[in-house]
Amino acid sequence: MKGSVAPVATLLLIAAASRRSSRLREALRMGAASLFVLVGALETEGAAQSTGPIRLAVGAPAGGSIDVYSRIVAEPMSARLGRPVIIEIKAGANGNIAAQWVVDGPADGSLVWVGAQSMIEINPSTYKNLRWKRSDFIPVIKGIETPLVLVTHPSVPATTFEQWVDWAKANRGKLSYANYGPGTISHFLGHQLDERFGLGFTQVPYRGNAPQMIDLLAGHALFGFTQLQSAVEPARAGSLRALVVSGAKRSPLLPEVPTLAEVGLGDMTAGVWFGLLLKAGTPADVVQRLEAAAIAAHADAAVKAKLAAQGFEVSGVTGAAFAQSIDQQFERWAKIVRATGFSAAE
Repeated sequence: MKGSVAPVATLLLIAAASRRSSRLREALRMGAASLFVLVGALETEGAAQSTGPIRLAVGAPAGGSIDVYSRIVAEPMSARLGRPVIIEIKAGANGNIAAQWVVDGPADGSLVWVGAQSMIEINPSTYKNLRWKRSDFIPVIKGIETPLVLVTHPSVPATTFEQWVDWAKANRGKLSYANYGPGTISHFLGHQLDERFGLGFTQVPYRGNAPQMIDLLAGHALFGFTQLQSAVEPARAGSLRALVVSGAKRSPLLPEVPTLAEVGLGDMTAGVWFGLLLKAGTPADVVQRLEAAAIAAHADAAVKAKLAAQGFEVSGVTGAAFAQSIDQQFERWAKIVRATGFSAAE
């Protein structure tokens, strides 16, 4: 009897061990399958990030200057990166909608904010309930820059900036200054002129450069800082007079027009720029690849020619120098905003 029990017990132990071994093999098989799926998913995600489309968020209506700039640089950047570069129009709130769209998205280089001078240097001081902040972005490249130009209607009895100042002083408190939008560089340069010479302007804000130009050409508005691109042809035709440009050097499009520095107002030198910014937290290697593609695109002769035809001059300032410039100008405009007491409508 005892002799028959031992073999049975042994068989039972062997069977139990076999079942455990079978369960272990199944667990290992399932684990390996899960790991394969996970690795495959990560590889797919990585491929999507390296080959999927890059979207340039434009915070102004289609057809405007910043949209035109974006489309000119998108194609050569796409060729350099080997990825589609798509323009996404996210217009509204002077670029804030586009900025927030990028901030709300992934920090993987797939979303790029096409920022402008007023959007990142001025908006944080004029919009009190802004959800994004300057530190939410990594400045990649200041693509182009262009000055504004102070123009007058031909009925104004002045052909030089100095004559215009004398005329404005003689009519102190009686004149209106046309700017192309509240909270813009056009608005605040007018404020600085008024403050510097004590002219007593009434600021008249327009909803963009186009309606401002319509009234300037018609003589309903007598003077104002406007976009260079809009002023070149009317100035050449004599429909408007260009008195001074706001940039650091004369514009090749209006080479006879002096700069603010040349008329003794160098501290007011300013200009509009468009550039590319990524969400903070984007990996350094992704930032470097995009920066390299952007530098190459802006250095391309054909791209430069297209930008020059729009009145744009390639800047090409990148990285830390670009970031430092933004921070310095932010402080400048913040002081001016505080001095005016201006607050943008949310």
